[in-house]
Amino acid sequence: MKTYRIAAIPGDGIGTEVVAAGVEVLEALAARCGSFSFAFDHFDWGGEYYKKHGVMMPDDGRERIRHHDAILFGSAGHPDIPDHITLWGLRLAICQPFDQYANVRPTRVLPGITSPLRAVSGKELDWVIVRENSEGEYAGVGGRVHRGLPLEAATDVSILTRGGVERIMRFAFRLAQSRPRKLLTVVTKSNAQRHAMVLWDEVAAGIAREFPDVTWDKMLVDAMTMRMVLRPESIDTVVATNLHADILSDLAAALAGSLGIAPTANLNPEREFPSMFEPIHGSAFDIMGKGIANPVGTFWSAVMLLEHLGEGAAAARLMRAIERVTAEPRWHTPDLGGKATTAEVTRATIEAIAAAND
Repeated sequence: MKTYRIAAIPGDGIGTEVVAAGVEVLEALAARCGSFSFAFDHFDWGGEYYKKHGVMMPDDGRERIRHHDAILFGSAGHPDIPDHITLWGLRLAICQPFDQYANVRPTRVLPGITSPLRAVSGKELDWVIVRENSEGEYAGVGGRVHRGLPLEAATDVSILTRGGVERIMRFAFRLAQSRPRKLLTVVTKSNAQRHAMVLWDEVAAGIAREFPDVTWDKMLVDAMTMRMVLRPESIDTVVATNLHADILSDLAAALAGSLGIAPTANLNPEREFPSMFEPIHGSAFDIMGKGIANPVGTFWSAVMLLEHLGEGAAAARLMRAIERVTAEPRWHTPDLGGKATTAEVTRATIEAIAAAND
């Protein structure tokens, strides 16, 4: 029997609650399938760790998770610590050195959940947003000078490299090619950002020639927000820069019903490093400890984790269980307008896994 080693990093806030739920569901799924198992290693890195040690994770943290099969992550963000410290000290400190350059965020309206767009289009949303996950505005290039003086200046430099753009474009075109509609939208802002985004456009056009069976178009990011709301049926696969996709994917999650249901895969497609899977919601300290955090985003992220590990049948079984649960309004947490608790949704998902005849 294959045993997968998973690094579980809950992080901050409700991350501790939803990752615990994700571990519980994955263990139940493995027991139901019987062909594989999980060995979870738990790491208490995050805001509370920072308050004790002055860092979000230890210096040898990455080496301690370097050889795991995958990482299950919760959230980064603490009200007592500046956001740039929590993000760069933990999540980005894992994503960038592990070269998890492809951030994949599927968007679909799950059964039983009402989308704000149901009145706009007769078709349900079925999108995948591919986010370049290592460059752009999040490259970490910049600085501050003359601190505290009237002429203080701060810069964040958006960096796009030809190699970085080529690999994310090729990844996005391959993903679009694998989907039934074979349709890709390349998001840009090259009308105003006349250097890096023009390179982005040029590379996209070049890579497109490698995929003649993929229909693609280009759209400015501001116009893309309108298209997502007014013409959602015209969208299938989307590729955008780090910042643009970060914003668009949150909009997509809201249009699907809630940030609480949205998953993310931070992939190192070449598998030289472990990939990381997480719900896209934040640490949500306002509901921490109340037991009402929606674990569906973590469960769906676990589906993506299973797909990455090659356990396609188990991933499909878990996705069907999630859909059976969301179809029942009694299992909706408050973010979906219901009254269910994290524990109740978790238990219902495990029962759906156990009851499956497939």
